[in-house]
Amino acid sequence: MPEKTEFNKRIPKQKFYENIAISPALKRDFIEQIRNVYWRNKIAAATVNVAAGVTVTEVEVFEIELSGGALNEELLRQIDRKIPYHIIFILKYEERYQLWISYKEPAAAGRGAFKVESCYHTDWLYENDFSLRIEGLDLDAVYENFVRQIAGSALRPERDAAESLKRSVERETRRRRLEKQINALENKIRREKQLNRRMELNTELKHLREKVTELL
Repeated sequence: MPEKTEFNKRIPKQKFYENIAISPALKRDFIEQIRNVYWRNKIAAATVNVAAGVTVTEVEVFEIELSGGALNEELLRQIDRKIPYHIIFILKYEERYQLWISYKEPAAAGRGAFKVESCYHTDWLYENDFSLRIEGLDLDAVYENFVRQIAGSALRPERDAAESLKRSVERETRRRRLEKQINALENKIRREKQLNRRMELNTELKHLREKVTELL
């Protein structure tokens, strides 16, 4: 990230869980799984040479140092919902890093409210193995490119270069749901004893797999 975007401010983690309405179990995960939170970068019209977007005015980069190698994904969603800006999360555990970003769009509730949709992340990488490019004429485009870079092949931009990010996310969300239905149906088929019923379920399974293929 450009030097001008650097912020590098440590944020006490209690600032988050004390100001977010979360369950006691999620609060415990926050305390046990997260060691430190750093606000690393602020990407805005004032810090990079791009115009403000219609929906994206800033992209914040938060580095979250983990106590262990796992994190409850719902913690990131809760932080993302609370903060009225678009966020890139960098998870750090020992010497490796993982980038996370959600598809976030304005909610019908009004100004400053956002819906946090599908989350995407990279594999665990060493510091020299990942980078993010700032691409686009405004922050809307910059953010969309960040989502595509982190999501990688999940959003398959080569499928249709003109496809909007929203359409790509909707298609991938449908694919994920179908994959869950397929897994559940496969388990059901394995447990089914009646031949006729197994044949019916296999026909249904074939149709679901065809729908997945159409989305690829």
